[in-house]
Amino acid sequence: MRERNPGPVTHFRCEGTLERELRARGFQAVAGVDEVGRGALFGPVVAAAVILSPDRPVRGLNDSKLLDPERRTVLAERIRERAVAWSVAAVDAATIDWVNIYQASRMAMEMAVARLAPAPDFLLIDAMPLSLPTPQRPLIKGDAQCHAIAAASIVAKVWRDERMRVWDEIFPQYGLASHKGYFTPEHAKALDEYGPTPLHRLSFEPVRERSLFPVDVDRWAGAQLDLFAGAAS
Repeated sequence: MRERNPGPVTHFRCEGTLERELRARGFQAVAGVDEVGRGALFGPVVAAAVILSPDRPVRGLNDSKLLDPERRTVLAERIRERAVAWSVAAVDAATIDWVNIYQASRMAMEMAVARLAPAPDFLLIDAMPLSLPTPQRPLIKGDAQCHAIAAASIVAKVWRDERMRVWDEIFPQYGLASHKGYFTPEHAKALDEYGPTPLHRLSFEPVRERSLFPVDVDRWAGAQLDLFAGAAS
């Protein structure tokens, strides 16, 4: 019978040890889950979920923040090619303003897990517990502790960065391709000069204080969600 409680887990470095131990205890589809963009001022928060294949390892996995962009891109391609399954999900700025960034991050992670096929039987999550029935273990700084979370971090980061480059062509005055929507002097200067776009997070203080008009965050976010729902119906 498959063991549903893997018991206490001590400190593991980025060697795949935890994933191997879980497989030894009967779990066959261990997924790593992570999000990126939580601290950005612009655009969505993005999550990825990845089930790595023990037979097709990807070498060099680490916290996406510690890898240069070129290396991340190479690793993301290898992960997508070799993984048993991977998925990405995003929650837009209007929803972030509506429910707060913590809940939006959790929503994105849960959506990413739901999109995996095959479905995972255990989740390794970077820091945040999820409201899912699947057995799980949140790990502080998980993307530096196990391969599956590191892989999810890389896939999510590359996916989000690619979308920021697309949005940079639409809003070239904000420098999104360089800072990816995070708070930088360049980004602050653009907000001072042009004000926020419809894709900025108006609930975030650096955006709200630079808005060219008074912002009722709840009303604005609710109107945006109603608009998107109407367009989809």
